[in-house]
Amino acid sequence: MQLSQSLDRLPRRTLLDGPTSIQRLTRIEEALGSSLNGVRIYAKRDDSMALGGGGSKLRKLEFLLGDAAEAGADTIIATGGRQSNFARLAAASAARLGLACELVLSRMVPREGDDYDLNGNVLLDGLFGARLHDLPVGADSTRFAHVRAEELRRDGRIAYVATLGGSSPVGSIGYAACALEIQEQSTALGVDFAAVVVPNGSSGTQAGLVAGYRALGLDATRVSSHSVLAPAAGAIAATVEKANAVLRLLSFDASVNTDDVKVSGDQLGGGYGVSTPAMIEAVRLMASREGLLLDPVYGGKAFAGLLSDISAGRYAAGDNVLFLMTGGTPGLYAYASDFRGKA
Repeated sequence: MQLSQSLDRLPRRTLLDGPTSIQRLTRIEEALGSSLNGVRIYAKRDDSMALGGGGSKLRKLEFLLGDAAEAGADTIIATGGRQSNFARLAAASAARLGLACELVLSRMVPREGDDYDLNGNVLLDGLFGARLHDLPVGADSTRFAHVRAEELRRDGRIAYVATLGGSSPVGSIGYAACALEIQEQSTALGVDFAAVVVPNGSSGTQAGLVAGYRALGLDATRVSSHSVLAPAAGAIAATVEKANAVLRLLSFDASVNTDDVKVSGDQLGGGYGVSTPAMIEAVRLMASREGLLLDPVYGGKAFAGLLSDISAGRYAAGDNVLFLMTGGTPGLYAYASDFRGKA
């Protein structure tokens, strides 16, 4: 069975307007000059989706909300950190589809103050009409979400719980679909991508791409990531587990193992959501040279990792490298203090 046929069998709610564009980052290439060693850098613009400010989580929500519709859900309960991109887009998607939405937000990052607590994604959550549950440090957000779903059930409603940043096996299917999209665009552009580079947080984006590449009969190791949440070993294990679950949901008699999953932990720094000098430099470079915005939690660290890998000669001369811009721009406002001062 072809991947496209497998995807067509699954319930899905359309949230994207079509394939997101791929563009070459020529101004960054000019800035880096000979240090690139002839490597060409492209960006897959998943940040440019229209709904809710855009971002990679919409691909996951297409399949999660398809699954929710199959269950007859009238309410979506999504979990995430205080500045969760997934929560924001779950709220926007619920507004688009006429569903109620509740967001269970936990304290995952050692930041405080109005910029972080009230601005960025949190501001948008409220504008999209979601009900927010602000949990303290150490609270079990998944348990809270399921308890809340049971409360709603007793009131005659049907709630669908979406956790882990949407990176369940069902949500991760969205990036198996993206693997097919990338391959079709690669053929149309006449550009063979030696690597597709992504951030790895809850592992669903890389897992879906790895599963998609394997289903297409392509080398899954072309997909590589920079972890922003867990040490590399933990991220690899989670990615393998989810990629295999995606392959099963797609009814492919195939699997991946740890040799198929490439994750670097070099950009993690002090942990999830903790800024690093390399991240800040990468965000500034993308903004000042291309007029494009990377978020500080995911894309900024992953792009810093890509630049570091190029500088270290980890790509061959003439390689085409595709960087997946996963969105999350509202998070920049929550980190405003980190970007004030000298550019």
